[in-house]
Amino acid sequence: MKTVRSSVLLYFFMAILSGRMTSICGQDRTLKDNPELAAWFEAEVSKLEQQNELTRFNTLAEWQDAKPKLREQLFDMLGLNPRPEATPLEAETTGVTEESEFVVERIHFQSMPGLYVTGNFYRPKTFEGKLPTILYLCGHGRVARDGVSFGNKTYYQHHGAWFARNGYACLTIDSLQLGEIEAIHHGTYRENRWWWNSRGYTPAGVEAWNCIRALDYLESRPEVDATKLGVTGRSGGGAYSWWIAALDERIACAVPVAGITSLRDHVITGCVEGHCDCMYMVNTYRWDYATVAALVAPRPLLISNTDKDTIFPLEGVVDIHRQVRHVYQLHDAADKLGLQITEGPHEDTQELHIHAFRWFNRFLKNDDSMIEKLAVKFFEPEQLRVFAQLPTDEINTTIDEIFVPAAVLPDVGDVFRDQQGWFDRSISSLRERCFKAWPVDASHETTAGATRVERLSQTLQTSGTSFHTARVFFESQPGVPLSLDVEHPAERELKDIGSLTLLIDVSGVPGACISYRDVVKSEAEAVFAPRGCGINASSGDDHKQTQIRRRFQLLGMTLEEMQVWDVRRAIQVVRTECPKLRSLRLRGDDGAEFFVLLASIFERPVDEIMVHTIAQSRDSQPSILNLTRTLPPEFLPVLAAMKSKLITTTRAADAPFAATLTQNPGWSGKNIEFGNP
Repeated sequence: MKTVRSSVLLYFFMAILSGRMTSICGQDRTLKDNPELAAWFEAEVSKLEQQNELTRFNTLAEWQDAKPKLREQLFDMLGLNPRPEATPLEAETTGVTEESEFVVERIHFQSMPGLYVTGNFYRPKTFEGKLPTILYLCGHGRVARDGVSFGNKTYYQHHGAWFARNGYACLTIDSLQLGEIEAIHHGTYRENRWWWNSRGYTPAGVEAWNCIRALDYLESRPEVDATKLGVTGRSGGGAYSWWIAALDERIACAVPVAGITSLRDHVITGCVEGHCDCMYMVNTYRWDYATVAALVAPRPLLISNTDKDTIFPLEGVVDIHRQVRHVYQLHDAADKLGLQITEGPHEDTQELHIHAFRWFNRFLKNDDSMIEKLAVKFFEPEQLRVFAQLPTDEINTTIDEIFVPAAVLPDVGDVFRDQQGWFDRSISSLRERCFKAWPVDASHETTAGATRVERLSQTLQTSGTSFHTARVFFESQPGVPLSLDVEHPAERELKDIGSLTLLIDVSGVPGACISYRDVVKSEAEAVFAPRGCGINASSGDDHKQTQIRRRFQLLGMTLEEMQVWDVRRAIQVVRTECPKLRSLRLRGDDGAEFFVLLASIFERPVDEIMVHTIAQSRDSQPSILNLTRTLPPEFLPVLAAMKSKLITTTRAADAPFAATLTQNPGWSGKNIEFGNP
């Protein structure tokens, strides 16, 4: 044993000397195929690592001042701001299964009306007084036969049995996806539910809320000592253990197992590709994951992992421990933080069990004796099943629709009474909730930056006039090189152009935008495709594109959010290269409408914005972090019309909010022309 411990310490020591451990996985294939994108992700991760480094807190007072705000941010990023109402649990016991040493109750409760949580409540057969109690949270271990799910509580039953055989009560609950009522964890991973980002929804929030209500349930049990509540679980259950331990001070002791690693490992190493959405908060405030762990301090916390876990790599776990140890030291509570690294892959190993059990014994029972009984399974899954028939009023399978409420339209009269105030508040909300990751300075102003103009060889003839095409190269932000093409009269230089239409192309097909000169009569036209589109598209099949988009959301942004930024930069570049512009028009069709509207809101007014149908369905709208949670999409054309004239093929009847506002004589903004090409 001494030799093993020495080897582990030597590994950590060498890692510290090297400055940063290198993942056993290395950089994943998706980023190797996209080196420019990989470099940009590296820069973003490095920036967030510096911003979130916990050693920035120099005193306990600094940390204690920050902690309440950080905890509220975590509630918010889990979709729990405001909190759902703590409605009656309507708890029921549907059956009891007995063993020689313990009893298992098959229970369910409703964390909100219709949101059923199925579980097994384990307790010793005989005991005196109240029991220290563990909330055990299950990872992704599906148990089903003939189309019937018995819940992942049956996969992890040996943990509940061990606790009961050793003087604890233990509630083991199913997760949302792998419970007896099977819902969805893989919204962005597999189901193309990118609107989850816009709603600010993550199934991690449902799991966290179910855990909070599980503690409410445990407090109602006469056997439970509510002052001695612990939580543990592995893999997905490890992640949920982090959520509840960070959010709820009722947890007195925590052992999350294989449920956390660094932002670097998720984004750069590619661990995100091995995880579903339940592992992640909506990272509005751009955290690294050590901040989640630090919110447990100074309560007893054992960080537990294996050394060959490819989806929770060792170096990320060790770095999180390093940072969290600093916070525990500020509390003078270093003895309450532990790090357990055992040999093995991402599995529920016996070595992990034993240290977790001893940790709980030490802090919840004041018992340091050796473990004599091991964790073993006693039951067939059918013996632990809660529902003979699933409830017909369940909302588990549709909880993503309602868990985070969508923003609602205000009263039109309230908007009219303070139009500029409404506009300013809306813009402020968008900046803080949806576009926090934009690279802007304190004044929220940007400059065009360096550009390079290259004249392409082709010359076009239109209505007897010769046109050249100039390609303007620029950086949207450091590490993101883009270009736009300007078609202009051959006898004019860019600097002399007086009117221009900027066409935004997000179709993904090079050259898909067609000429509209016969419609808008501009001297020149520019065509621009933001990152991820057309000639700027990243490499890889649909799976890799999905995993690239998921990396963006881990960084507190979406690909589409940064594409809006790119459109803003294109507008700035056009204005810089064409300083004599008297007329600038923006046009967006074929999915570019929302990009044009959003970009125009944050830039100086243009003469006209021309868009085709303004998308009404959430699946046809771009995925912008927290957008529909913050503002109804119906706001966007109105906000754009506060600054610029808007022309759209959308009928007034299909945009009643915008029509009611902008066609009223008291409207202070620009006009919207509905039903025009």
